[in-house]
Amino acid sequence: MAKILISPSRYVQGAGEMKKLGTYAAGYGSKALILISHGGYKRIGDEIEESFKNADCQLKFDYFNGECSRNEIDRISALMKDSGCDLVVGVGGGKIFDTAKAVAFYNKTPVMICPTIASTDAPCSALSVIYTDDGVFEEYLFLPSNPNMVMMDTDIIAKSPVRLTVAGMGDALATYFEARACKQSGAVSCAGGKTTEAAMTLAELCFNTLMEEGVKAKIALEAGACTESVEKIIEANTLLSGIGFESAGLAGAHAIHNGMTVLEECHDMYHGEKVAFGTITQLVLENVPVEELEEVIEFCIEVGLPITWKQLGAKKITDQQIMEVAEAACAENDTLHNMPFEVTPETVFAALKAADAYGRYYQGE
Repeated sequence: MAKILISPSRYVQGAGEMKKLGTYAAGYGSKALILISHGGYKRIGDEIEESFKNADCQLKFDYFNGECSRNEIDRISALMKDSGCDLVVGVGGGKIFDTAKAVAFYNKTPVMICPTIASTDAPCSALSVIYTDDGVFEEYLFLPSNPNMVMMDTDIIAKSPVRLTVAGMGDALATYFEARACKQSGAVSCAGGKTTEAAMTLAELCFNTLMEEGVKAKIALEAGACTESVEKIIEANTLLSGIGFESAGLAGAHAIHNGMTVLEECHDMYHGEKVAFGTITQLVLENVPVEELEEVIEFCIEVGLPITWKQLGAKKITDQQIMEVAEAACAENDTLHNMPFEVTPETVFAALKAADAYGRYYQGE
């Protein structure tokens, strides 16, 4: 099987880039549909409008209804045709991106993704997660190409809640370890092929950037400063992790995250916060050297990522509930089977118990 790497056609990151959105959009279409939330428009709508004033591209705003559902995709697609738009621009967070990508796919138009947060590695991917109108998962829509452009205005992202960027670090924390496992097992990546050396190198750079810059970036963000460390973490959370997970593969950490969705107690936690605990659990499954395990756990403690069931909201979790998580993580079609050895609900159960115990130990409980 061939090695495959996929990525956005163009990635732009810097302070004040939203002021150039209209100029960028003119390179892809003559009339852009800007998909944004009501709150997002209140914060940066004027800035977006100003960027189009002297651009060779018109714009039309549409407010996102809150779910990336078939009905919402159909509604926006109809609006695209009625208004003559030939470009979709998603501004905001994950569900807006997924909706914009799906609308562009069905209408055969370019798509630009403009995150206002750095909480996941979803902006760069060729994937939309489809839900019902009530927010229940329905299906994955695998797209034939990645976004035409991903634009990160770091001034805007730096003003978002610090917890969101830290959650992005949690998501990115898994990238290298899952990539390493997939390369060892020869698993097929989300890109549809084997892992390239380039994807592995980017995944490792992602991890090294987190270790070197993560704590500094968090402190700077808490002080309201967008420093070079913040810039590097935004890139790691978005581009490095995005290419790494899609072109190198997912394994234990994300499957364990998926298993944790059966626990109602964890529903208030962000994706990356649960992935961080999943990463520690994967490392326990692999029985990595203690130095590597300690490095990851201590990083999580320093930046404020959860490392115990209690921190994840499951203060009184039972063995039966942990086994339910383990069984869900071992679902036949999930990525836990990309690990380079056999996994069972029993081994995952033990790793989950041990991961929590290690977390409590390193916190001095």
